[in-house]
Amino acid sequence: MNFPTLIIEIICLLASIYLFFQVSIPKYLKLFPFFMFITLTVEVSAWFFIKYKWNVTLLYIVFTSFEFMFYLFIIAFSIYNLKARKIILWLMTIYPVLVLLNRMFVQQRSFHTITYSIGCLLVVAGCMYYFFELFQSTHSVNLVKEPAFWICSGLLFFYCCTFPLIGLWNFLPGLPDIILKNLSYILTCLNILLYSLFSIAFLCKIQFRRSIR
Repeated sequence: MNFPTLIIEIICLLASIYLFFQVSIPKYLKLFPFFMFITLTVEVSAWFFIKYKWNVTLLYIVFTSFEFMFYLFIIAFSIYNLKARKIILWLMTIYPVLVLLNRMFVQQRSFHTITYSIGCLLVVAGCMYYFFELFQSTHSVNLVKEPAFWICSGLLFFYCCTFPLIGLWNFLPGLPDIILKNLSYILTCLNILLYSLFSIAFLCKIQFRRSIR
């Protein structure tokens, strides 16, 4: 965790609270404030773990697994095709089993790059289907006022970019410090973009009244 990421996560958490005051917002999106609170708690906990030189691998394995399941749940209810929704929900329930098996028999002492990569592919595939369904829609949609559009845009870009980076995470410690530092900057920028788009999604339905003279 670094300061810019912490700030954008706090801003995103505050923006997500506004969802409780929106009547027209889908109920599943109102889970985001709890998710953002958990995210912030995990990041702060990881900072303390690192400060006292405790291993954070298991913490991030559990959190990223939960994160993928949550995002798949959000994507599932952002699409209209019931068959596709059931497939995504089915994959969401299978995913933690894959993580557990990977932890027990394959990557027992390292970060779960294999199942993390699988999670990236699942989220990206779900987002791509959302956009496919959106482009096939017979009625016009105001994308600026569509929370799911901003959420899926953020997830698609974030996981397309982090897939090759985090997927090779176990090989990064051997790289020169300057490369690791640059990769850290890239991750920070991707997190800022992701949570910025989430914040837009939470606030995009705000109605601004024009003053009449």
